[in-house]
Amino acid sequence: MSRTPPSPTALRVAELSQNAQTPFSLRPDADSLRMIAEELDLSALRKLSFEGHLKALGRSDWELKARLGATVVQPCVVTLEPVQTRIDVDVTRLFVQDYEEPEEAEVEMPEDDRTEPLGAWIDPAAIMIEALALEIPEYPRADGAELGQAVYTKPGDTPMTDEDARPFAGLAGLKNQLKDDTTE
Repeated sequence: MSRTPPSPTALRVAELSQNAQTPFSLRPDADSLRMIAEELDLSALRKLSFEGHLKALGRSDWELKARLGATVVQPCVVTLEPVQTRIDVDVTRLFVQDYEEPEEAEVEMPEDDRTEPLGAWIDPAAIMIEALALEIPEYPRADGAELGQAVYTKPGDTPMTDEDARPFAGLAGLKNQLKDDTTE
């Protein structure tokens, strides 16, 4: 087993204290922020911090608890204007020695998705990037940005709108027509 860490922020499990928490605090520099933004396909990553601790759970398992704070900039999905989002979330991961990978090709996601297999190293920076990737809005929208209704048809035809395509839209008209017929 290599004693060389896979990254500068990785912590060797064998060297962690069983009796005390191991604190960590990550605040990537400007170059690292640019690389992470590029990796996650962001326009910019203005701030990023990940602070927490590792502590032993029993004889062989470990728990990471941390607070992720970030300010991300993405293009609006409607207007392509920059949208700034503030992310502040608590992150928990459980590293379990007796973790069993499912053998089937398709499996149900477990209710507790915080559990991971315990390896020789725990890397808070990798967990920080993973947690950030999970929290980034998939479809950011600028304030007031609305996806309008596009209507297409052949020249001379009446365009069909979303309202016309609703299955019960015509029934309301028929119901009103029947009411009018019965009152006359």
